[in-house]
Amino acid sequence: MDDREILAALDRHWAASDASDFEAEHQIYREDAVLDYPQSGERVRGRRKIQSSRAAQPNRKRLTVRRIIGTGDLWVTEYVLAYDGRPSYTVSIMEFLDGKVARETQYFGDPFEPGLSRAQWAERMP
Repeated sequence: MDDREILAALDRHWAASDASDFEAEHQIYREDAVLDYPQSGERVRGRRKIQSSRAAQPNRKRLTVRRIIGTGDLWVTEYVLAYDGRPSYTVSIMEFLDGKVARETQYFGDPFEPGLSRAQWAERMP
């Protein structure tokens, strides 16, 4: 797959994730894909287990992609993942092999108040 095709596959993946279309969301993964959550120390092996673990999430989910960057076999998506309206700023690092995701690592960050020490230099992001 070329970069244009991978970007289109990522767009479909994130749109399906936002719509809770679990079958379409997980078409991007290899059968032997590995998903890591470093902050919780969890690793999920296999496309079906990844799909099942996400389908079991009981909270209402919304997802807004901020940007996707990458080339070749390495792609990064920054997005806001909100469960029951509570946002988490998320980074997904996907490693492709033969046109499918072989490994994904996801990092999550909760929002925090702006630092007063930076106020004179910082502006609010949209």
